[in-house]
Amino acid sequence: MYNKVIFVGNLTRDIELKFIKNGTAVAKSAIATTFKYKSSNAEQKEEVCFLDFTIFGRSAEVANQYLHKGSKVLLEGRLIFDQWIAQDGTNRNRHSLRVETMKMLGSKDENRPSAVEHKPEPYQAKASEKIPEVDIDEDDIPF
Repeated sequence: MYNKVIFVGNLTRDIELKFIKNGTAVAKSAIATTFKYKSSNAEQKEEVCFLDFTIFGRSAEVANQYLHKGSKVLLEGRLIFDQWIAQDGTNRNRHSLRVETMKMLGSKDENRPSAVEHKPEPYQAKASEKIPEVDIDEDDIPF
């Protein structure tokens, strides 16, 4: 049997990172992909597919650090069929993706949340501060 899926799309929400008892990182989110086509009457159509996914280990930590809602990503893995009983007692199920390989496709700026894009200001001496002069011999510089 063979179970392999490749999705290329955008994250629909920020990564949710948790750690299980043995210390392994687990990241969860969802990806959206679109398929555009023309119908039989030449009308432009678009199908959107949403799929929840789970990443484990170091890849989960990297995803949490660099990916955010809207990030473009390639996810490769296998489909998992989840079943559970909801709080109202009904049987629920869904397919999700267990990620084995993740590739970030956007530029560095696209894969960096705006909170991390802070650039520190260079130090500016105040007019009241005196910068001490230091006498350094060229032979004291190690490079």
